Order: sequence, then C-alpha cells, then structure tokens
Amino acid sequence: MKKIRVGIVNYLNTKPLIYGLERGPVSEMIELKGAYPAKLAQMLKDGEIDVGLIPVAATRLLPEWHIVGNHCIGTEGEVASVCLFSEVPMKEIRTVYLDYQSRTSVALLKWLMKESWGIFPEIIQAENESYRDLIQGSTAGLVIGDRALEQRRISTFIYDLGSEWRGITGLPFVFAAWISTKPLPEDFIRVFDAANEEGISRIDEIVASLDYDVYDLQKYYRVDLSYNLDDRKRAGMKRFLGVIGE
Repeated sequence: MKKIRVGIVNYLNTKPLIYGLERGPVSEMIELKGAYPAKLAQMLKDGEIDVGLIPVAATRLLPEWHIVGNHCIGTEGEVASVCLFSEVPMKEIRTVYLDYQSRTSVALLKWLMKESWGIFPEIIQAENESYRDLIQGSTAGLVIGDRALEQRRISTFIYDLGSEWRGITGLPFVFAAWISTKPLPEDFIRVFDAANEEGISRIDEIVASLDYDVYDLQKYYRVDLSYNLDDRKRAGMKRFLGVIGE
C-alpha cells in the first residue's frame, strides 16, 4: 500500500502528537516530512504531502480541505509560545516584525492590533532568524514556537496571543490542525487519531526524554497547550476564519 505522506512541525509543542506517529501500527502506513508551519502549508497546497499539521489560516488558500481526526495545536487561554515581544508598552510600539515561520499567528496578530488593541505600527515581514535581534526600543516582534519560549527570558513585555483571543471572544484558539486536501480513508483516520492520543497520554515520558530548562514543559503540555479538537475549539476555529476573511 502506498504510504500516506504526513507533514509535521518539529517544535516542542508537537512532540505529544508525533510520539505515536513514530511508532506502530501507524508508522507502517505513513512517511513523515518535517518543515516549519508556513512551509508545511505550501507543501500541502503543492501536493507534496497528503496531510499536514498546518496553520489554520492557511486553509483559506486551499480550494478544498478536510480536518483529519480530533487533535490540534490549541489553547484554552495563555499559550506561552505565540507572543508579541517588546521592550516598550503596547501603545509605544512603532514597528512590528512578523515571524516568517507563521501564518495563523500573523493573521491573529494583525486582527488583534487593528480590532482590539487599536495600534497601527509599521509591519515588516521577517525573512530569517536575525529579526529577533531587532526586538528593541520601539520595535517589537512576533515570535512563535520554541524560539518564543526562549524570547520570554529576554523581552520585557510579552503579549500572549492565545490569552488575548480568549479575552475578546471567550473561545479557545486553534493554531494548527491536521488538514488534508482530499478525503482520507476512515480506517486510516481512526489509527492516525489513536496514535495522536497515545502521545498525549505519555506527557511524563516525553518530558523526561527532553533536556530542556528554558521553560516548564509540564506546564506547557498540560496547562498552556490543549490538544483535543473539541466542539468549542472548532467554534473558535470557525470564528477566527470568519474574522480574518472579513
């Protein structure tokens, strides 16, 4: 049987979802391909993968898309690893660099700045990692993933996009979900979904395997992140796609 190509993101936040995918029985059915979120979305659009953990905002670029399974990268409030970082208070920010690895977080930040915070800084799309060195003075930067956890130790002001969304809408937020451009076999989806759940049930083992002292991973996996794509997260996802499509 032809293996299903699965696009994954190699961030700390995906470890629980990937844990089961690297083991049987699903590992015999798939081929894993890694990339950062925005790149993964392009790979799905170009047909280089069959299903990917892609930014929710990127679904708007697909002529057809389907949610695969019942897991995601989401949060009920503060997410810790998707933030706007600054050395000055929000109202004093004059320039914002956008993380080149992101789509959903960029769309969410733009919406928050315009509709909630009422700030209109110059926006610059970063092209590489060097932009983080420019987060100083009145220049802020959106940073996501593991690099955001590192940036928390550096920047004075931290505006968490997950908690900002929750404060406005009362809904959880979904940053990325398993998306395909064509329907996948139901028997595969059941095995795939079970593999996702396997890792979520082994947080202690995953944390113990990681040599990481930048941030409390028990808090990150059990409090900040929420992996089950339940009805409220689907409602939050629908609301988000609605507001960025306006």
